[in-house]
Amino acid sequence: MPDVTYANLLAGRKVLVTGAARGLGLAFATAIAEAGASVAMADILADRVNESAATLKARGFNVVPLQLDLNDPASVRACANAAAEALGGLDGLVNNGAVTDSGGRGLTELDIDTWDRVMNVNVRGTWLMTAACTPALRASGRGAVINLASDTPLWGAPNLLAYVASKSAIIGMTRSLARELGEANVTVNAVAPGLTLVEATEYVPQHRHDLYRNQRAIQREQVPDDVCGAVLFALSDLARFVTGQTLAVNGGFVMQ
Repeated sequence: MPDVTYANLLAGRKVLVTGAARGLGLAFATAIAEAGASVAMADILADRVNESAATLKARGFNVVPLQLDLNDPASVRACANAAAEALGGLDGLVNNGAVTDSGGRGLTELDIDTWDRVMNVNVRGTWLMTAACTPALRASGRGAVINLASDTPLWGAPNLLAYVASKSAIIGMTRSLARELGEANVTVNAVAPGLTLVEATEYVPQHRHDLYRNQRAIQREQVPDDVCGAVLFALSDLARFVTGQTLAVNGGFVMQ
């Protein structure tokens, strides 16, 4: 990977990142901290998020670990309030937390409990977290919400129905929220990564990885750092007049 620096791009910002214990979420939290922001790192994996935050604190960054269960509305509200209190407000929210429980199951194999869990965490959780953070984002005067979608609904990935449906909903919610929050100068955008090499995608069979790699314009595996630039851009003043958009970051597998 090229040596890229984001120094001072987000200086003074206060950002909450969900699903920040590992994978893409940890990459986002790290890049946001490196760009000068204070970061609240929230995750259901309490021990793991504490460890990840401790590593960043040891590097001199201002980060706060928080526990979050996106399937529990009370936990979502408590996390949003704790983040705003710990950081002294919120300028940004990265809705990254999600589950991929439906992976590998066909239409007739998918069960209702799995469908409901994916929708509750990915869709309802994003709605509730955004709503809980909205007062602080409005007060900021320069609030930014980044919703993590996926490129799977852009090409119709098979055997992933609940997840694809949930990420399609995220794209639609992003557009609606952009209209609703624009009057308060709060931008809302979606970032749609392709298949990325993280722990959460270890279940994906090799032939799917091969499909992605071979059909990308840039033919290599996608890693978390590939997605960080889009998230930092959307959080920054460079994107103050960009809202309601979905940016696919997948090396050219899907082109819009």
